[in-house]
Amino acid sequence: MRALLDVILMALDFYIYVVLAMVIMSWLINFGVINVHNDIVRSIWNAVNALTDPLLRPIQRYMPNLGGLDLSPLILLLGVYFVQHLIIYNLYPLAIGY
Repeated sequence: MRALLDVILMALDFYIYVVLAMVIMSWLINFGVINVHNDIVRSIWNAVNALTDPLLRPIQRYMPNLGGLDLSPLILLLGVYFVQHLIIYNLYPLAIGY
């Protein structure tokens, strides 16, 4: 059980990095620093969007319009941190037998 929880925690850590990469890439694309016409950039952008969009779209649906400011990645990161803390403080002690 403990090994499964460790794998889930590592996957959540990886997902945090994916969300941060999506945010940084969207800034760089919007400011014209990187170009999505480049094949490598486009493939990375498509992969990052494929990983983040299924969780970001429902959040964006309920977020109010803030005039171009998208806070849905922040809400998603807070949710991931919440799930991590639930696992660490509630499930992990049960798995190691305390």
